[in-house]
Amino acid sequence: MVDWFNITLWSVGGTWALVVGTLAVMYWQTREAQRLNSANAVMALRERFDGQRMRAARRHLADRLLRQAHDDIANVEVVSFFELVGALTHRKVLDQDLVWEAFGTWVEGYYTALRKPVDMIAQLRTTLHDPLVFHEFEWLYDHLVAIDRKRLGPEVFAQTETADTVTGLLRREVALEAI
Repeated sequence: MVDWFNITLWSVGGTWALVVGTLAVMYWQTREAQRLNSANAVMALRERFDGQRMRAARRHLADRLLRQAHDDIANVEVVSFFELVGALTHRKVLDQDLVWEAFGTWVEGYYTALRKPVDMIAQLRTTLHDPLVFHEFEWLYDHLVAIDRKRLGPEVFAQTETADTVTGLLRREVALEAI
């Protein structure tokens, strides 16, 4: 005699196992696609960052910051670029670790140079009456510094954040050649 109850039970159980397995595979595929898209986006942003136009903007900004020509900085292309990267990272479109690897040095260097000795971001916010000007760049800086602190440890991190480090970065930026 056929035990229909057990056959039905096994069929329902098998169907649910298949559904759960399918959902797990779909979730995994979606996460892998997101990671790949994030990596491709970071690589494209890095190409843009190393492109001729951005190199010229980086040279211009670094030169003005080194000479402390704060009133002469009209080109905000570099800061706007980091604002975009910050917004995409904040919304989890870009993987934070990839952004840290690709742009961490520049984000931290430019942000520090724009805030010290003259806080040019605060001045721009006051001038424009907009406290949110470059807030995603600020978020990105804070976030990448937290990653640095976590990976390096507080003792090592404290030694890496110096004015000489920022000055060295700006000097290298001024020396960039056009592609």
